[in-house]
Amino acid sequence: MGFLDHSTNNIILDAVLTDKGREFLSRNDGSFNVTKFALGDDEVDYTLIEKFGRTVGKEKVEKNTPILEALTNPDQALKYKLVSLSVTNLTTMPNLSLKNKTSNTVSLNIVDTRSDSVTVKQSIGTGTDAIPVELVDQVFSVKVNNLFLQLSSGRSPVSINSDNIATYLVKRDSDTDSTTGGSLLTITPTVKTSLTTTMFDTYGTQTDKTNIRTVVTVTGLQSAQMLDIVVTIGKTA
Repeated sequence: MGFLDHSTNNIILDAVLTDKGREFLSRNDGSFNVTKFALGDDEVDYTLIEKFGRTVGKEKVEKNTPILEALTNPDQALKYKLVSLSVTNLTTMPNLSLKNKTSNTVSLNIVDTRSDSVTVKQSIGTGTDAIPVELVDQVFSVKVNNLFLQLSSGRSPVSINSDNIATYLVKRDSDTDSTTGGSLLTITPTVKTSLTTTMFDTYGTQTDKTNIRTVVTVTGLQSAQMLDIVVTIGKTA
């Protein structure tokens, strides 16, 4: 959905169905039914408020922000979704990070280390503050490049788009972080057996044909927070 014209006092909306929505609508069997919608603030530059103050900064955001056109690709639209909360004094949102790792990177190869189990943890503030219950993620969206990776444990993606991005919906672990009460999510990115040595010539970087770099994106469906995990797949051990 796009808010298009700030030059008049009228609010103009441009709402489109995503590619998946159009697919459901085209079935023409009465199953298409919109039950939820989402809003996002991808275009907003909040440093304007820091620079000019709340009153002037808000006005600049409202009048001067260029608004993106509505997109049919759900992977490009609404990357930063808005959430409604009953907590009135919340000053920061939870964040996602890899537990027991100093960086959000994973190294695999097609010889002897085709998979690695990682745990995503939810924290807030200093990392010791309690997370409001309504922001504790119960389900996560995990997106991987279906040419290179899959999630192990017999999981199947709920969709694979035209860019070969597979989306999995994964419930959180039964345990929670003992300090913050935040969710823990354990996933195992696994190199697909269809990834052969010859594919490195196609998908390796221009200067390095022995490694393929790809990204696993984890998004909490309650908090809308995202974490990108960079996965390097080696041609040799």
